[in-house]
Amino acid sequence: MLVKKAIFPVAGLGTRFLPATKAQPKEMLPVVDKPLIQYAVEEAYAAGVREMIFVTGRHKRPIEDHFDMTFELEVALEQAGKQELLEVVRSVKPDDMECIYVRQPQALGLGHAVLCGQRLVGNEPFAVLLADDLMVGQPPVLKQMVDRFSEWRASILAVQEVPLEHTRRYGIVDGTPVSNRLVDVNRIVEKPAPENAPSRLGVAGRYILTPGVFHEIASQPRGVGGEIQLTDGIAALLRREKVFAYRYEGKRYDCGSKEGFLEANIELALNHPALGSGFRTYLKGLSL
Repeated sequence: MLVKKAIFPVAGLGTRFLPATKAQPKEMLPVVDKPLIQYAVEEAYAAGVREMIFVTGRHKRPIEDHFDMTFELEVALEQAGKQELLEVVRSVKPDDMECIYVRQPQALGLGHAVLCGQRLVGNEPFAVLLADDLMVGQPPVLKQMVDRFSEWRASILAVQEVPLEHTRRYGIVDGTPVSNRLVDVNRIVEKPAPENAPSRLGVAGRYILTPGVFHEIASQPRGVGGEIQLTDGIAALLRREKVFAYRYEGKRYDCGSKEGFLEANIELALNHPALGSGFRTYLKGLSL
């Protein structure tokens, strides 16, 4: 398997969701019946990743507990004959999946979080998944990217068209189209003003990166917001290696915002095999 390891930067404070995140990580906020972080881990697993590296901070213990075995719960469900629920609990962490946790001692940016996983990744290509971005695609978005990586053996960034007035929220790429979904990147800029944006292709929260990016991140001065930016490391990598941008097939929910989080809950509930029909009826009955 080409991409066996994935980094999940989960050290952020989640201040936009206070007070809900005062005592629990934002990555553990549920969308319908699963926490955000589980959607991202399941996406990585479906792409063939088996080593999940969580870059955590203080107060992130619930993430570790979620992917740990819960002996008492499993025994209680087994004794109660609740086999279906027992399988749900056990499916959170398949037997062939390994979870590793490393601390990010200071919140110095996404680039710094990725750098914290360097020793665990070693000299291999790896994925980065941001749990705030809940991605729904068929096949899963990271699987689409792994398939492209197997063809090109170069770093690949997930991108989407964003409104010009939103360029300040994204890393923006520019380059030469290779196909209708793939762009050979020649430039990437972190959160440019609309008048300075080289395109409207914004980087979404999925990356496949070659290990050469670690050296580039470590060599960067602090960028936008006084943080060590992953975008700056990728921009430097461009001078030595090919980097591609991939327009993924699927939908991204920005669950770092309250609006995106609510949209994800509603749309995923409507598509839920057990809940969808009844929830749709309920919504139709509301006088809005």
